[in-house]
Order: sequence, then structure tokens, then C-alpha cells
Amino acid sequence: MKKILILNTGGTISMSEDQKTGKVAPTDSNPIGAGGNIFSYIGDLHVEDLYHLASPQITEREMLGIKNRIEEAVKEGYEGVVVTHGTDTLEETAYYLELTLDINIPVVVTGAMRSSNEIGADGLANLRSSLVVATDDESRDKGVLVVMNDEVHTATYVTKTHTTNVATFQTPTFGPIGLVSKNSVIYFQKLIKEEHYKVNTTEKKVYLLKAYAGMDEKLINAVCDLGADGLVIEALGAGNLPPKTVSAVRNCIEKNIPVVFVSRAFNGVTQDVYDYEGGGKRFQQDGVIFTTGLSGQKARVKLMILLEAGISFEKLGELF
Repeated sequence: MKKILILNTGGTISMSEDQKTGKVAPTDSNPIGAGGNIFSYIGDLHVEDLYHLASPQITEREMLGIKNRIEEAVKEGYEGVVVTHGTDTLEETAYYLELTLDINIPVVVTGAMRSSNEIGADGLANLRSSLVVATDDESRDKGVLVVMNDEVHTATYVTKTHTTNVATFQTPTFGPIGLVSKNSVIYFQKLIKEEHYKVNTTEKKVYLLKAYAGMDEKLINAVCDLGADGLVIEALGAGNLPPKTVSAVRNCIEKNIPVVFVSRAFNGVTQDVYDYEGGGKRFQQDGVIFTTGLSGQKARVKLMILLEAGISFEKLGELF
């Protein structure tokens, strides 16, 4: 049986509902911890409570801590790792691990939309599916995976799409790469590009802004003045902004603060198409970096990691 480490970090999967008030909150003991015994037939399971935090409380410091613990787990002979995590920021932690872990054992991130004692609680089912994935030889060398609702997604493109639905985690444009059946996982896609960077610090400040009709230069200039190391903007359409923002974007770039564009649209990729004031073509000519399929939160994580890894301002555009 394969030696698997279950790293609990908190989130709804580790919480319980107050039957009188309906409030969901952490408990003194992690109710999902019993999974190590319930699913012992799947593998040689070892459970460790690394953190006990709701996902909005997870920062880059905890992401780095998870990464470091997984690297230690490889040295300790573990053949797979499952990380349980709150769903609100799960995709960011998963993508952080994708970009910073250079290992070939399966790493699976999962969570729950319903707490452990709610009707239809999905935590144990998601944990079981994740263990099935983590113990399957076909899951090696596939990067960090997110397993929810019997679907397998890549950490790079998966996102939370619904506030409460158990089928919230989806991969817009590309879809899941696999499905979990009763006792196995079936893969039918593969992530064609993997990249890894050595990171040991969490010092860089990267901000995320969302564009809107009538947006002016004030917010962008404020970010510049805060001493930002980088800025990601969820731009309009394929990568456009209102004209009043142009001078502020140029100001950031002139100060060697990289500016990355994603689209605020749910599907598709950014492209430098339109040649007018505020159009993507002119922003690209000014030095704005355009992404391919990344969400705003994922682009922020990537830019932060690239800066932590010491990638120069001139080379950043080649890596998006």
C-alpha cells in the first residue's frame, strides 16, 4: 500500500454547523481527521494538522509552509500528498504549489462546500476521491491537481465558480483533465506546460485591480505610490482599459513595476488586438504583459512567485 500524507490546513471541510443557529465554525478537533482511519483500505495513510485556518486567513506565508512540508514529505518517503483546504482561496494555494514544487509524486488539493455535519456534506467524499487520485500511478508527473465532486482539475486553470454549489470548481475553456470513478481515476487530458521556480520568501507586494467602465488613473497611481512590486489588472474584454488609465499604466512601467493584464471575462484569453487609446495593442507596445487563460488571482500568484524567484523585469513577459 502506498504511503500517503494527508495535510489538513482548515476550511469548511474541517468545520461543523451549529444545529441551532446554522453558523459554521471551526471545532476543537478536526472532524475530517477520522478520514485517515475510514479510508485506511486505500493506502498507508498518515494525517497531520498543519494549520487550522479558514481559507481567507491563508496568506503566502502559509502557502510557503505547505510547500516546504510537502518537500519534506518526499524526503520522508511519502508517495503522495493530499492537502485539505478551505475553498475560497484553494485555487491560489494550489497554483502556488504548482509553480513552486518540482516533484513527481501526486499532490492533490481538496476541500468541501458543506461542513462535516450538514446534510449532504461533501468533505469525506472529496477526501476519498483525492486519495484514489493520489494513490494512482497515472497521477504522477501531472503537476498539482484539484479534486472536487469526482472531477480532476489542473491547479493552473481551475477556479471556484459558485458560492455554495458542491460542483463549484470548474475549469473554464478547457474543462477537467480526469474523472474519479468508484475505485480509479480516468484521465483524458494533460497539462502541456509545466514550470517551477525556487521560492523561499514571501516579501513581494503584488496588487490586483478590476477594470470597470469609466475607470480613471487614481487606483493605479495609488498602487504605484504604495511601493508595489507588481500589478495585475483584470482588463476589459481581450485586454483593454478606459483611456484615462493609460498614463497611470505607463507610469508604473516606467518605474519598473510590471503590469500584467488578464481578462475580467469568464472565458477566453487576452490578446493585443485593438489599436486605439486604451486598446490592448497600444498597452502591449508600452510593455504591458498579456496572459493566456489565467484568472486575475492566478496571475497575481504567478507574478509574485516570479518576482520572489528573482526574475528580471525584462524577462517577465516571456514567462506568461
